[in-house]
Amino acid sequence: MKVIIGILIPFFGTSLGAAFVFFMRKSLSDMLQRALTGFAAGVMVAASIWSLLIPAIDQSSEMGKWSFVPATVGFWAGMMFLLMLDTVIPHLHQKSEKAEGPKSQFKRTTMMILAVTLHNIPEGMAVGVVYAGYLSGNAKITVAGAFALALGIAIQNLPEGAIISMPLRAEGMKKSKAFLGGVLSGIVEPIGAVLTILAASLIVPALPYLLSFAAGAMLYVVVEELIPEMSQGTHSNIGTVCFALGFSVMMVLDVALG
Repeated sequence: MKVIIGILIPFFGTSLGAAFVFFMRKSLSDMLQRALTGFAAGVMVAASIWSLLIPAIDQSSEMGKWSFVPATVGFWAGMMFLLMLDTVIPHLHQKSEKAEGPKSQFKRTTMMILAVTLHNIPEGMAVGVVYAGYLSGNAKITVAGAFALALGIAIQNLPEGAIISMPLRAEGMKKSKAFLGGVLSGIVEPIGAVLTILAASLIVPALPYLLSFAAGAMLYVVVEELIPEMSQGTHSNIGTVCFALGFSVMMVLDVALG
């Protein structure tokens, strides 16, 4: 039951954030959107380091000075996986006029949802692989540590849900449909988590690779999407300050609960 709840927590965070569309005005201010994006980026970077890369290296400690190999290989595999998805799936980032990926007949709103869905895939994988480590009986991964990661991602999913539902509303969608779009963008998180747990249960020695794979995928999203979005337009330090805040929150959660 603890595992099921942990897997669903990030999805609940996205859904709750998407519900902001019922209570807030039609669009988010530029400054608020930068702040929320910076916060999400900070959480994801801290989670990638403390919850994924460091455990991946610790898992390979028996390799001695070569313990970095699984973490490095998995990290690059995760980066390349997201780069591949970024290339083959049509999507539209916030404040962009031109879609990325192959040409398609999708509506702008559909491609905006796909962009956030791509973003959420590595988050689901990250939660899944940490819970997979706990289920495998690995002493270095505790249920509290896995819960800390799930809670941290859920916290950053709150603004993320609003960041997708509010622009959808601004594009002319009804509030109910904008909310549904935000919810659907997060459904890949529990799906990705379950698939990752199944994969890890079949190949237990691959756990260090899967941990760092999720880290590489998450950091790809941060560098390719979140950092540019929080820096667009007139110069402001709000995104940087909120990045530091998100990083600190996730670091504290991981160390205090893990």
